[in-house]
Amino acid sequence: MAAWLKSAPILLIAIAVGLTARTILGVDQTTPNVAETIAPLQAGFQGMTGDEVFAKLLEHNRIRDARLRQYTAVRTYEVTNDKGRSYAREVVRVAYQAPDHKSFQTKSEEGSAMVRKMVLKRLIESESETSSGRAHHDSAIKPANYEFNLLGEQDVGPYHCLLVDATPKRKDKYLFEGKVWIDAQDYAIVRIAGQPAKSLSFWITRADFVRQYQKIGEFWLPAQDETFVRMRMAGRKILTIQHRDYAVNEDTGESGHELAAENQSNETR
Repeated sequence: MAAWLKSAPILLIAIAVGLTARTILGVDQTTPNVAETIAPLQAGFQGMTGDEVFAKLLEHNRIRDARLRQYTAVRTYEVTNDKGRSYAREVVRVAYQAPDHKSFQTKSEEGSAMVRKMVLKRLIESESETSSGRAHHDSAIKPANYEFNLLGEQDVGPYHCLLVDATPKRKDKYLFEGKVWIDAQDYAIVRIAGQPAKSLSFWITRADFVRQYQKIGEFWLPAQDETFVRMRMAGRKILTIQHRDYAVNEDTGESGHELAAENQSNETR
């Protein structure tokens, strides 16, 4: 299962927000331009079901997975409030090697040490555990977990998409209810937006997320995550993750394992 078919934003919310809700959380709220209206299905898509769309998506992802050997990227994690006040910020270099290894190297950090430890570093640790198989939450976006209803067609920025409504088949904080935009040509996820299928915490009254993807060569990789959390007695907080500077299937000069060894060395100094 492709890593980007996981309900990654929900996993981020559940771990970073649900476990630390009484402590903090909290910017750029830019989202890609989404067409205001939903167009009816064109002739080539009429009669297609949501499950059939996702069957095509899974098949196309299997092909892309087989070709994705490695990548590196720079991520910027930031926690703010809705007035733009920054609580913490961390810049990390991530290295992926097929089939499932990820390593992370912190490049810079600023702001509250508690927020970085309890939220940002916890996010990074949870993703590392998930990629290595140590986390076993079935959050994949697939028919076993969701009912899919094909609503029509809609543009997201430069991408023409099929718009699908996703309804979880069980109340689970690692699943979501919302919408998925799928590129009509590549059958790749372009955008996901929704809310957790189950309450994350007494302290969280509402949580909404948006994840946007970008096409790099033949691959679709995360571009930006935004999680908007409304908390009892703490107001509205925002977690943003920017993904940039991808190098895909290139000789990056150091492997993910080398990065992991360097991280281990830094931690023991």
